[in-house]
Amino acid sequence: GTLYGAGTMGGAIRYIPKKPDFDGTLFEARVDAYSYSEGDGVSSDIGFTFNVPVSDQFAIRGSVDLLDDKGFIDYPFVVQQPGVSEPDPDFGDSAERAANFAPIEDANTEEALSGRLAARWAPTDSIDATFTYYFQQTEHGGRNVSSQRSTVPAGEYEAAFRVAEPNDRDSDLLALEITADLGFAELTSATGVGSVEEAGQRDQTDLLITLDYSYELFPTFTAFTFEDEETETLNQELRLVSTSDGPFNWIVGAFYNRNEYDALSSEFTPGYGEEVGFRTDLNDLEYFEADRTKLTEKALFGEVGYDITDQWSVTLGLRLYDYEFEEANETIFPYFETPEDFPAPYPLSEIRSRLPLSLNQAKDGVLFKFNTSYTFDSGNLMYFTFSQGYRVGASNGGDPCPDEFVDGNQGLCLYVPGQEFGPNPGDIAEINEREYIPDTVDNFEIGAKTSWLDGDLTLNGSLFFIEWDTPQVATASINANTAITVNAGAAETKGYDLAMNWNVSDNFNLRGNFSRTKAELTKGVPSLVRTISPPGFDTAFEDGQPGDRLPGSPETQFSLFGSYTQELSGGNLLVVDGGYSWQGDVLSLVGGRANSLTLGTIGRASLSAAYITESWSVTGYIDNLFDDYSESSAFETPLFNQTISGANVRYYRTNVLAPRSLGIRFKYTYE
Repeated sequence: GTLYGAGTMGGAIRYIPKKPDFDGTLFEARVDAYSYSEGDGVSSDIGFTFNVPVSDQFAIRGSVDLLDDKGFIDYPFVVQQPGVSEPDPDFGDSAERAANFAPIEDANTEEALSGRLAARWAPTDSIDATFTYYFQQTEHGGRNVSSQRSTVPAGEYEAAFRVAEPNDRDSDLLALEITADLGFAELTSATGVGSVEEAGQRDQTDLLITLDYSYELFPTFTAFTFEDEETETLNQELRLVSTSDGPFNWIVGAFYNRNEYDALSSEFTPGYGEEVGFRTDLNDLEYFEADRTKLTEKALFGEVGYDITDQWSVTLGLRLYDYEFEEANETIFPYFETPEDFPAPYPLSEIRSRLPLSLNQAKDGVLFKFNTSYTFDSGNLMYFTFSQGYRVGASNGGDPCPDEFVDGNQGLCLYVPGQEFGPNPGDIAEINEREYIPDTVDNFEIGAKTSWLDGDLTLNGSLFFIEWDTPQVATASINANTAITVNAGAAETKGYDLAMNWNVSDNFNLRGNFSRTKAELTKGVPSLVRTISPPGFDTAFEDGQPGDRLPGSPETQFSLFGSYTQELSGGNLLVVDGGYSWQGDVLSLVGGRANSLTLGTIGRASLSAAYITESWSVTGYIDNLFDDYSESSAFETPLFNQTISGANVRYYRTNVLAPRSLGIRFKYTYE
């Protein structure tokens, strides 16, 4: 948390791409072809990498990859024409299904073109600069969702959406890193400028049915939302790291981050406006929302280390941070607006001029770190660490409900005339729905890193205890039951983890890990879990209680991997790899409350065999060897499995991992 700041509550993984090399030319080509047990067609991933030294001081390195994933989730219930076709016919009548549906097989396709181009210049021995351009263009055909638990006859790898859900996302990043050797220290400047543009469509029928607007009385009712989003980021960091050989070592730095997000959401209800006599000049536009946010974060950080002896060292760290989060929101219901008040939707390019930002949240704080470690004569090391981390707060968007509808001032409101509101938000004032504040952790960890059998066996382990203050947890709003984030009171996580790496022989390596984690609330939170009380969708509440297990993570998980290498004639290698990963059950809501789903255990095995020469290799592999059906998260609960006036609510669904895949990979390298 002291070196990397926001979001490092559970630690940080730093990804460092290989820099251009001044010493040699490289060209690598790779081809991967694979197929899913539940899908048709052959997926592919094709790419190449090159490195060209232009001179002793200048080199270029680049890579490009093209992914074409054929998918494995079917959308069998997509209507032929929204607002005209019947979304809930007799599902057992093949003629009715054929008359109303236009099924999409393997809808969750993914096409991605990604790459990076880096130029490195080192004009002197003390200056090294790398400029890199990253890009990724992706087209998704649908989501990895199963609706087998919903009200319609869907299978394990079938989603019950009524419309196709394509999503396009383009990302660009320019990064400049300059390192200067100052003799006593190394100075690094890292600058990043990025943008992400995303546009997609999703089924919105279920939400509107549950709002009691009587949409379900329109027999061919289908609604969908089109979303257009853009994010722009700027990051700048300066870091000075000591290079002296004495007992002292230190790091000091400064950090700046700016994130600006603009989004439009347009909701359409084909045929409905004309049916009931509402405004029809906007092509069935029923709802229009514009959102803007801006996050600005600044920090100063540093660490000081001291070697008390050759074997005993201590480190102290500090990070001073502050941030401002600003937002603006506009929500319009065109059915109830006149053409003079709302003539037409405006494009994303106009959102900043139309919606001036207002300050919503400003926070600052201090993070501390203390570490001490001792290395024994054998080379084994023991350590103790106290560290802190945090995540920034933000807004859930939306507007507060008008006083004439609710007395409280913290509830979110999706208001249209005739909407039925849930209980008074003022009755649960402990929960602020409009915004959530930072959550912080204090981490206490003691561990050991050891080596045995002349270095052939490595055993590492740790015990940890984490105090979590005002944890950010997922719930739903009082009105409209939309997904939001709120702060709970307090929680704690404690457990242990073990890791092993063993060179059993010159040919065989075995490695694995095991962890046991207990994460639970330590403070009760009134009305933390939002749910409904059937029949219908009136809001109901359950209190979070001390001892309630937190959702989203298993209590037990382990993995075991083995690799066997056999040298063949001519120096070529045969390498066989196999592994198995397992995790225990996972709660979808705090304490398993509100009739929520407990996601089952997941066990996934992999197997591969590779033939490797000096310049090329070929690998055959199987992922998810035993074809485990794995649900990774759930949306809503079985309480939403209701049929209202003949309309099936299909909210209750799970996200699933990929089924078994069988593939072959080829790589050629020229140096």
